[in-house]
Amino acid sequence: MESYTIGQAARLLGVSVDTARRWADAERFPTRREGARRMVDGPDLAAFCVRAAQEAGEGEEAPYTSARNAFPGIVTAVKLGTVDAQVEIQAGPHRVVSLLTREAVEELGLEVGAQAVARVKSTSVFIDRA
Repeated sequence: MESYTIGQAARLLGVSVDTARRWADAERFPTRREGARRMVDGPDLAAFCVRAAQEAGEGEEAPYTSARNAFPGIVTAVKLGTVDAQVEIQAGPHRVVSLLTREAVEELGLEVGAQAVARVKSTSVFIDRA
C-alpha cells in the first residue's frame, strides 16, 4: 500500500502543507507516525479526495452536461487566431489547454483572470504511474 507524507498529500490535494496539517489535526483524514513524519495511507487519502470534491460541489447548481471531469480554475492565457483560439486554465496544480473557436471564446467572455471550468470527456485517457 502506498503512503504519502503530509507534504506529498498537500501537493496532491492542491493545498498548502499548513492546510493539509489542519485537516489532519481535525481528523478529516487519518494519519500515522513513521518516526518524525506523519503519513497518510493512499486509500485514506483517495477517500478524502472524493469526499472533499463532493463537499465542494454541494449547494452549487449542477450543470447540464455529460462531462464528469471538471477542472475549475482561472484563465491564464488566451491566444486568438482568425478562426480558432487557444485557452489555458490553471486548475490547482493542473494546467489545462483547450483549442476552440474564436467565436466560443468571445461568447463566453474568456480573458486572462476570468474564472472558468475545463470539462473533459474523452474516449482515450492515458494514466502514468508517478
